[in-house]
Amino acid sequence: MENLMEGDRLAVPQNIGDRSQRSSISSAGPRNHDVLVYLVDDTVVRLTVDNLPSVTAQELHRIVLEMLRLPEYAQDVFALWLVSPMLELQLKPKHQPYKLCRQWQELLFRFTACSGEEILEDEPSLQFRRDIFFPRRKEAQIQDEDVLRLMYEEAKYNILEGRYPCDLADCEELGALICRVNLGPYDARQHTPCFLKERLESFLPSHLCRRGHGLLSALWKRGATQPPADEQGLLRAYRQMPEEDGAACEDRAALLKLYRTYLQKCHELPYYGCAFFAGEIDKPAQSLLHRGGRKAVTVAISLEGVYIIDSKEKHVLLGLRFQELSWDHTFPSEEEHILWLEFDGENEGTPVNKLLKVYSKQAELMSSLIEYCIELNASSEGLDQDPIAREAPHSSKAQSPPSDRRHPKLQRQNSVICSRIQHLSTIDYVEEGKEIKRVKPRRTTSFFGRQLSNMPTSYSAVRAAENLEQG
Repeated sequence: MENLMEGDRLAVPQNIGDRSQRSSISSAGPRNHDVLVYLVDDTVVRLTVDNLPSVTAQELHRIVLEMLRLPEYAQDVFALWLVSPMLELQLKPKHQPYKLCRQWQELLFRFTACSGEEILEDEPSLQFRRDIFFPRRKEAQIQDEDVLRLMYEEAKYNILEGRYPCDLADCEELGALICRVNLGPYDARQHTPCFLKERLESFLPSHLCRRGHGLLSALWKRGATQPPADEQGLLRAYRQMPEEDGAACEDRAALLKLYRTYLQKCHELPYYGCAFFAGEIDKPAQSLLHRGGRKAVTVAISLEGVYIIDSKEKHVLLGLRFQELSWDHTFPSEEEHILWLEFDGENEGTPVNKLLKVYSKQAELMSSLIEYCIELNASSEGLDQDPIAREAPHSSKAQSPPSDRRHPKLQRQNSVICSRIQHLSTIDYVEEGKEIKRVKPRRTTSFFGRQLSNMPTSYSAVRAAENLEQG
């Protein structure tokens, strides 16, 4: 098996959902094989391939592009993935999907916590999805309808599945855009609260949709970050959409604008386009004698930074750009793989360095992906290659949003995309010369200086003050 580190594109998300088991390969004759490639909306692209064991992902990718009649630049926008309910793997061009399918059980054993029975029963399918290394600044320039539709469907899937945590008000706005795409302009006679209530999870994330009635509904997710969504908020957002967006859905220009508006809204989320990994972190101790246990998290890694997301509550616990962190991966003998994230913080008003431990069988993959993203950013600096702009047709109506739109807008104090460092159990310390001075709670060791070296960084080790209370 090929080494899957150092830039190999792996993504292991949390909470994929109960998607049906699907096989992408079947025999069509003595030498030919049918290969089924699935789009995010479950549309199937059927290919007939000769000599399948030696066919590369790049060759299959090219065939899919031709069958979907996508523009040339789409080869950079999308990639082939091997996907199952247990694992998602973005393939490199040189990978041979057939051989990786044969090694799927080994990959599950290495990178997941699946039981033996789950490993034996799991089977991957080939999917055509967004390339996690495609910059969102280039995505904002896309004008091709088919490319925009595929990206819209994938963004919608990630929003509805809760993989992109989103504030309720924004979810309602995005849901209203889905209503406009699926249902057309708002019609008071047809689009009633009852009509939308029956279809609520088609427009809003399922974890926000209110369950049960009466007392059960009132106690739903007690203490959750956000209140449950309902059809009234969605209806209000649907009804208040600008009239200029009210053209019929069969109007191509109207659809393009709706797709673009939906994607632009998603671009404001810092983890848009991330690769997702499953992990756990320590919960803060509730008392001296009662340890806090662990919390399931999703680690989202993009070209810009790392985000730790609470898998249950669907909100960000920690967000760090690469300039703001140092990191390492350790695998002590007979212990778990750990991804260490080090960043600046405070301990009772005193500047300190904070260490967060992420326990995961994918820690090595996360560390390698962080390093690869940094190298990719460094290599792309100064390059002026814009195949999208060259191929896109000229139009006075099509305008790309300003580049600053790609940065998240943190306007709400309790937004789900704001860090919640107070909910983390970190190891706090300062440096004094070559010695490590511990700040409560104690840490077991100090190490690593892996951090961004090829661009300005705001992270620096904190030095000890004379009056600092030591552990």
